[in-house]
Formats: sequence, C-alpha cells, structure tokens
Amino acid sequence: MADWIYILNPHRDVLDQEPCDKEKILGLAQEDPEAEFWLSRRNRMVPGDRVWFFFTSPDAAIAAVGEVDEEPRVDPDDPDVSYLVPVTLLADATKALYRAPVGRDELGLGQVRSVQKVKPAVLPVLLARAGL
Repeated sequence: MADWIYILNPHRDVLDQEPCDKEKILGLAQEDPEAEFWLSRRNRMVPGDRVWFFFTSPDAAIAAVGEVDEEPRVDPDDPDVSYLVPVTLLADATKALYRAPVGRDELGLGQVRSVQKVKPAVLPVLLARAGL
C-alpha cells in the first residue's frame, strides 16, 4: 500500500461543477463517497492505496482522505483528461481531518505541484489525525 498527496485548488478545481473545497469534499465523503479524480499522469496507484487531499487555500493543509478503488485509467469520453482514478472518500477519517487538518509546516512540504508520495516521516501524523 502506498500513500499519495493529491492537490486540490478550490479556485481552479471543480467537482460536479462546484469548487473542490474542504466543505465540498466533506459533504461527498458523508453523502456520496465514490468519486473520480483527474491525474495528469498515471502514477502507480493501485487499489487500497490512500489518497490524502491537500487543499491549497484558504489554509494549505490536508483535510480529507480516501482509498483508491481501481488503477488509474484513460477517460475515453474526455480527451482533455489524461487519467481518472476512482477513489472512495473515508467519511470518519475525512471528518476528523476536516476538524483538525494537517498543515503544510507539519507535512514538511515545500512547493507542491503534482501528485506525490507521502514522506514516511509524516505518515504517522496523518494516520493519527485521521483516526486511522
């Protein structure tokens, strides 16, 4: 199992034609947790991997988590999207992270530009904060 950081910019990223902010993802986790997220490249995600959602604003922090359901795949219906990865948002863990997000300083992150693996030293903090 691998852990990934997925960046969401609420000013740019949308899901169901709504900004992808912490409130939107928390609502989905609680009401409709199965979602698909865009990837610019395939990455080596496999079912069971965790995806930690890093929101760029208003406060840069991880405030949601989900599990990969299937390997990333090409979306034949949308040539502008390179890959889609099906993820099930974890309701209780996302709720815990929403209440107590893990900030950029705690993550030891510099510039975050794309999907990347979680640093091993940070994983215990994420797991504890999410109640996993």
